[in-house]
Amino acid sequence: MKQIEAYVEEVYQGVSGNKKEMNESKAEMKTHLLEAVHELKSEGRPEKEAIEVAIERFGGKQEMRYVVSELFKAQKIFAKWMLSFAIAVLILSLTAFGFLSAFEAENSSENSEVASAVLKILKSSGPLTESMKEEITTLIDGTDQISEVKIYNISDIGPNSVIGYVEKTAPQYQYNKSVWSPVWLLANFYPYGVDDGNQWYVELKTRLIGNWMGIIVFSGLAVYATLFTIWTTINAYHHKRLSIAWIIVFALFNIAGYLVYILIVKRKATFN
Repeated sequence: MKQIEAYVEEVYQGVSGNKKEMNESKAEMKTHLLEAVHELKSEGRPEKEAIEVAIERFGGKQEMRYVVSELFKAQKIFAKWMLSFAIAVLILSLTAFGFLSAFEAENSSENSEVASAVLKILKSSGPLTESMKEEITTLIDGTDQISEVKIYNISDIGPNSVIGYVEKTAPQYQYNKSVWSPVWLLANFYPYGVDDGNQWYVELKTRLIGNWMGIIVFSGLAVYATLFTIWTTINAYHHKRLSIAWIIVFALFNIAGYLVYILIVKRKATFN
C-alpha cells in the first residue's frame, strides 16, 4: 500500500537518528497501520477509506514527525547523560581522593615537623621543665590532627627496647586534647613515634581518615564502571551487536573493552 509507505516516509523525513533503529521503527509503524487497515476492511469499508481512516487515527504527519523526532532525541539525550554522569562521577571521585591524599600528606609532614620541634625543645636543656612543657603544649594545640603527646626518658635503656619500654612505662609528660572527629568521618588514631637516639622518645597520636579515601575510590569506581557498562550496552544494542560476551567484556575491561568493540565493528563494516 503505497499511501501508507508514503505516509511513513513523510513522518520520518528530517528525523535524525540511528539508521537501523529508524528502519525498525518505520517497519513497526507500517505494521500497525496495515493491521488497522485490515481491521477496517473486515468491517466492510473500502480499502481507500480504510487507509485514510487508519492514517487519520494514527495522527497527522506533523504531529507524528514531532513525536518520532522527540523519541530519537530522548534516546540520544539519555545515552549522553549516562556517559556524562559516569565521567563526572569518575572525575569527582579521583578529585576527592587526590584532595584527601594531599590533606593526609600535609598532616603527615606536619606530624614529622612537630615531633622534630618537640625533640629540639627537649635537647635544648637537661631535665623536662614546666616552660618546656608549655612550649610542647603550644605546638600540639597548633595542630588539628594531633590528639596526644607522650614524652619518655629512654637514656637508661637500649635502643632496641624502646617500644617495649614505652608500652610498660608511664611517660614523664603527657598532654591530651580534643580533636574534631565525628562518627561519619570514620577516623582512626594511630601513634607516631620518634626519638633522638640518646635520651628522649616522643610519641604522638594522630588522626587519619584513610577509610574515607578507600570508600570514595571504590564506590566512585563502582558507580562509574556500572554506568559506563550500561552506556556501552545500550550502544551495542542500538547497533545490533549486543551479546552476553560483549556485556562481560564491557564490565571487565571498561574503556579498553569498548575500544576493542569499536575496532571489531568497524572492521566488519569495512569487509561488508
